[in-house]
Amino acid sequence: MIEGPTEELMSDDLSAAGRTFEAVGQPVLVLNDVTRHFKQGSETLEVLKGGQLQIDAGQIVALVGPSGSGKSTLLQIAGLLEPPTSGQVWLAGRDASRANEAERTRLRRDHLGFVYQFHHLLPEFSALENVAMPRIIQGASKVEAEARARQLLTDMGLEHRLEHRPARLSGGEQQRVAIARALANDPALLLADEPTGNLDPETGHRVFELLMQAARQYGLSALIATHNLDMAAHMDRRVTLHDGVIVEL
Repeated sequence: MIEGPTEELMSDDLSAAGRTFEAVGQPVLVLNDVTRHFKQGSETLEVLKGGQLQIDAGQIVALVGPSGSGKSTLLQIAGLLEPPTSGQVWLAGRDASRANEAERTRLRRDHLGFVYQFHHLLPEFSALENVAMPRIIQGASKVEAEARARQLLTDMGLEHRLEHRPARLSGGEQQRVAIARALANDPALLLADEPTGNLDPETGHRVFELLMQAARQYGLSALIATHNLDMAAHMDRRVTLHDGVIVEL
C-alpha cells in the first residue's frame, strides 16, 4: 500500500495552501486499493479491482488500454466525480475518501482540471468567457479572470479567437479552448480522457503537443487516458488496467 500524505497537511482549510503539498514533496494523487463495482440486475460487474497509483508533482502519466477497460471510471474516481466502492483517494494532501460532498466539490474546484474527448464549451459564450468562467466561480474578479484566460488562450495559439463563440471555431480550436479552461484555476492535477480522440490525426497531434507544453510550462501533474501508444510514449510514465487492476508498464 502507498502511504498517504503526512497528517500535518490535513488542516480543515481545504482551499488555503494551493500547492503547498508540492513544496514538501507530497504526491498530488494517491489511489490505494481502489475498487468500483456496479450492479447489473442480479449480477455484480467489477470494473476496478484494486492496485496502487501515485502521481508526484510535475509527473505526466499515461493511462493506456482499450475501450471498456475501465479508464474512464478510474478518471471519474480520481476526479472525485464518483466514489470508489472501497479504497482511498488522496488528492492534494487530503484524504478525499473522508470528505463530505461540499469538501469534495471544493477539492475539485481548487485542485483539478478536466479535459474530455468532447469540449463541452458553453455555446452562448465566447472563448474568453468560457475560459474565464471557472476562475470567476472560484471568486476572482472579472478583470483578473479574463487576464488569466487571455494568457492561456494565447499560450494555446488562440489570441486571434478570443471573442469567437464555439460554433465559429474548428474542432481543434474548440479543444484548445477546453484545455485552457481546464487550466484556468491553476490546478495541481490535470485529468484528460482521450483528449484528442474526436480529432483527425494531424489536428490531434498538434492539440496533444500543446497540452503537453502547457502541462510542462505550468508545472502540472497529469493523468491522461489514451489508446494512442505514440502519445503515451512521450509521457513520463505509463500505467494500464489489467483485468481491473492498476499496473505500471
